[in-house]
Amino acid sequence: MNDKIRTPLFELTLARILESIREPEMLFWVFVFPILLAVALGIAFREKPTDKQRIAIEESVDAAEISKLLSVREDIQAIVLDPAEAGEQLRKGKVDLIISADQNIGQKQEGLLQSSLLFTYDETRSNSKSARLVSQDAIERGLGRKDIIRIRENKVETPGSRYIDFLIPGLIGMNLMGSGMWGVGFAVVYARTRKLLKRLAATPMRRSHYLIGFMLSRMIFLIPEVAMLVVLGWIIFRVRVLGSIPDLIIVSVLGSLTFAGLGLIVAARTKTIEGASGWMNFIMMPMYILSGSFFSYERFPEFAIPFIRALPLTALNDALRAIMNDGRPLYSIWLELAVMSIWLLLTFIVSLKIFKWQ
Repeated sequence: MNDKIRTPLFELTLARILESIREPEMLFWVFVFPILLAVALGIAFREKPTDKQRIAIEESVDAAEISKLLSVREDIQAIVLDPAEAGEQLRKGKVDLIISADQNIGQKQEGLLQSSLLFTYDETRSNSKSARLVSQDAIERGLGRKDIIRIRENKVETPGSRYIDFLIPGLIGMNLMGSGMWGVGFAVVYARTRKLLKRLAATPMRRSHYLIGFMLSRMIFLIPEVAMLVVLGWIIFRVRVLGSIPDLIIVSVLGSLTFAGLGLIVAARTKTIEGASGWMNFIMMPMYILSGSFFSYERFPEFAIPFIRALPLTALNDALRAIMNDGRPLYSIWLELAVMSIWLLLTFIVSLKIFKWQ
């Protein structure tokens, strides 16, 4: 090649290109990861038939006749429930609207035409507002649309049903994952790159003590991390913790230790900061998408749900939402706690086996 072309700038640029090609992490994040991300999001937000409005009909009204009137619309799924179950399912977002007899206007007389209905729904949820409209339309259409039935609204705001109530626990889980993995993994790899681990290897210190010390050090930052998001959520958005604060702390501690264990696996043999960054992103990014931090993992195909629920971030998010939004005790979320505990034990044992000082 002409010497005029082979300038120092050209040689430096060529050398950097060749270095990049030899790094598998770079090739993955530049070429493979964008494709995987596009495919995953494409599946999650794929085109689907219009979601059905789930309507609960209380047994106190002429449920069979109302179900028949609602069935003319393909976008309505009507179920008959007792009042207590209907209220519980509305609170959890499993139904969008409750249809019951309006006791304030009058008792049912001579069939549905002479009765008055009460529509109970959460006006902060768009699905509930839509369900209210389509239900009234279906009932009035079935009755000839002559305004012969009186409908009164009962607007409620159910705790834990808003998107922000869904989002705050997901952000807590995501933050615990990021701080646990980056805080532990980067610190170990940084110490290895500076030859500090080589010096520690000459001491009588055990590997287990060194690794456990890193994991326990994460506890110093745990309470401020969780408290900051919980307090800000309450002050700005009125997001309440319906369950026990000690239960919330226990779940957060277990989740933080679980991701510290994953950080140790990444750092056990990684020699460079760049390599650690690539591996951590490789582990974390799929969970950002799949584990329900920003949207429900129920969007993904049914066959994938068991695998998604086996991910540690999914278990942590589900446990946090069960405590914060549903007020459930620890024993009722034993499956999520078991998933995190298994990940914690496996990652620590594997890290201990493969860890190298140099």
